[in-house]
Amino acid sequence: MTRLPLAALAASALLLQACAFAPGMHMDTKQLGRQDSAESSMVDLVQITPKVIAQERAVRNGLHIDPELIEYRPENYLIGPNDALFITVWDHPELTIPGGQQQPSEANSRIVRADGTLFYPFVGSVEVAGMTQEQLREIITQRLSRFIEQPQVDVNVIGYNSQKVTLSGAFQEPGFQPITAQNLTLLQAVGRAGIDNNRADLSNLRLIRDGKTHILDYDRLTSNPSAIGDILLKADDQVHLAYNDTRKIFVMGEVRQPRALPYSTSRMTLGEVLGTVGGPAPETSSGKGIYVIRGVENIEQERATVFNLDASSPVAFVLADQFELQPQDVVFVGAAGITRWNRFISQVFPSANLFRTGLLIDEDIRDRNN
Repeated sequence: MTRLPLAALAASALLLQACAFAPGMHMDTKQLGRQDSAESSMVDLVQITPKVIAQERAVRNGLHIDPELIEYRPENYLIGPNDALFITVWDHPELTIPGGQQQPSEANSRIVRADGTLFYPFVGSVEVAGMTQEQLREIITQRLSRFIEQPQVDVNVIGYNSQKVTLSGAFQEPGFQPITAQNLTLLQAVGRAGIDNNRADLSNLRLIRDGKTHILDYDRLTSNPSAIGDILLKADDQVHLAYNDTRKIFVMGEVRQPRALPYSTSRMTLGEVLGTVGGPAPETSSGKGIYVIRGVENIEQERATVFNLDASSPVAFVLADQFELQPQDVVFVGAAGITRWNRFISQVFPSANLFRTGLLIDEDIRDRNN
């Protein structure tokens, strides 16, 4: 017998409750406006207008990046344990390629030991960890000069194995990427790892450096002029791209396909969401009954905000296409008839939490299995 994931069961319960709203589901906004009503103490009612959209956009359009990320510039590459070095002593192939010319460069490389030391003929053991290539070249040249007249030495790192950054989360190829003599930018690292667009929350990219977490809205920062391209990574940085499993938009009421939609970017508009679920059902929906309820998940501690769109207005489609939603918003399309707000919120609140709880448990089970 096939067992359904808990999140799927929760989704089914959510849709069943959404179906229970119809027919005749309607939010009585007159009750919200009364000062003595229980509903008015729970929510603030806001009409969706161009002014409101402009205010929301001003709040959300922050493209802030911590200055210390932008200002960081790495010094010259420092040799470390497990790095592979190719040391050339001109006119002395017995030192440069002791394995013979037929062997690849890797076969003639010198590996820095785990304790940071390196052995080289006529030079002996040298503690090279923390040195630049130029500093090591000078030491080898100095010590070889006792045996070779005016030795010409060159040092190159051909295997960068000591310094890495870690990428985790919703990437196609998470794992380690080496820090080399060439600067590694955040955009390069993300590009090489590849984003899993079906599972990634592009508004939540975390760069953990020296114990401090920097949260970056990757979607907005790459879609607008910003300094994200100037961020250089350093050894031991951790880059984590969050999953979108628990970030949803809940669509309920008189729509063709009530369901929960993943919030995968930093910009999902009311128009896009309504289009995804097939739009309001014309045979049952009310012309004015399109609402966005924000703050349902915290309704027991804080007032929620109900945004109302007058769908009968000629500019309704323009406003819907410009009004940006936030994770955990509830989009509700009402129908003719009257239902008090407290009845509606009593149904929406447990439904949204049931679905979110199911997703969190599924994610925990998935992490344990991995």
